[in-house]
Amino acid sequence: MKSTTDLPAAQTTVDQIPVVETSDLTKVYRTGFWMNQTIASLKKCSLRVYQGETFGLLGPNGAGKTTLLKLLLSIVRPTSGRGFLLGKPLGDRTVKQKIGYLPENAYFYDYLTGWEFLQFTAGLFQIPPEVQRKRIPMLLELVGLSKLAAKKKQLRQYSKGMLQRVGVAQAIINDPEVVFLDEPMSGLDPIGRYQIREIILSLKAQGKTLFFNSHVLSDVEKICDRIAILNGGELLCIGSLEELLGTAQTYRVQGKGGNRDLLQSWVKGLVYEDNRWYGQLQGNPQEFLARLPSIDAQLISMNLAHMSLEEFFMQQVNSQRS
Repeated sequence: MKSTTDLPAAQTTVDQIPVVETSDLTKVYRTGFWMNQTIASLKKCSLRVYQGETFGLLGPNGAGKTTLLKLLLSIVRPTSGRGFLLGKPLGDRTVKQKIGYLPENAYFYDYLTGWEFLQFTAGLFQIPPEVQRKRIPMLLELVGLSKLAAKKKQLRQYSKGMLQRVGVAQAIINDPEVVFLDEPMSGLDPIGRYQIREIILSLKAQGKTLFFNSHVLSDVEKICDRIAILNGGELLCIGSLEELLGTAQTYRVQGKGGNRDLLQSWVKGLVYEDNRWYGQLQGNPQEFLARLPSIDAQLISMNLAHMSLEEFFMQQVNSQRS
């Protein structure tokens, strides 16, 4: 398993203020007829999310992403480990006013209009009516819902994309410092995904810290400052896209034959199957080419390009299984 330690201290600046911190956070559920069996949904998860960044938590279905989110929001309690949100221990009630949340399968009172729903949500935060009258139109404009439609249409008449957008609006009705979004692009068509992506980018421009779960890798690659990959409850890696995928000066190499152990010293993220291999070249390209004949390996291609997020994701998941 890859190290889950965060960026080295030498790369951390005074501007990087952690808003989410976990240390060996673990959640074990009891199951079975007699509740005598256990399932570890999250295993010793340690990560850090900094103020103002957009952080993407990736993983297949059942990886433990939603469990981690619920632990951070104190919807469920950890079995062991600890965590902090905005400098306070998880569960501290003073933090509630400073966070926003959109669950994956949100339930809305569908007999309300979008405007009425936002008024209801604002009331939960005890936002004064005069502030609501200014903030609700601004939010509806931000998420691309016309005031007229939002006032007259009940939520049951909204499309999936419209519901997601009004869901984002309720998540930021209290002007939170940190916004948690659980699979915000799930089930959306390309237009809906683009709209949600633009909303996230606009929130990022306002200086909000965004933490969201997703398995839509193309969207994550476009908007995230840093990502982490979770699978089977284990955190496999964490870092910026450049750190994990490499820079534009990285060579992607493919070949066949050769000694797998020797190739690993030259090829980062080596995938070796059926006598064929590929990965990222680390080291001098000329020295690598000169070395290949001595290990009985043949180069098929070498291209100047970094690994895609999809390739990296599958590499991490597959290496965990092997």
